[in-house]
Amino acid sequence: MITRDELEARLQYLGPALRQEKEGTVLAVTVIPHAPHNVVAGFRNGSLLVKVSAAPEKGKANEAVLELIADFLGTAPSNLLLLRGHTSRSKIILLQNMG
Repeated sequence: MITRDELEARLQYLGPALRQEKEGTVLAVTVIPHAPHNVVAGFRNGSLLVKVSAAPEKGKANEAVLELIADFLGTAPSNLLLLRGHTSRSKIILLQNMG
């Protein structure tokens, strides 16, 4: 678990990839599957760039992405909802219960 200050710092870091939509605060993510390990790798074209070792098959990469981002934010994966991009490398994830 991370402190509130750490969460605020991490959300500030994510700022370039965060935006408000009708559903709430969303995070734009670009995924690179089949990576050597799971890592938050910076930003690409206004999206958070993440690399996951899972293959993009049967939702495995999506699950790995949600787990990685949840771990980065110190929250449960159940607080993240994949809104768009289930079969794409470009994803939109709703951040729930972050406040």
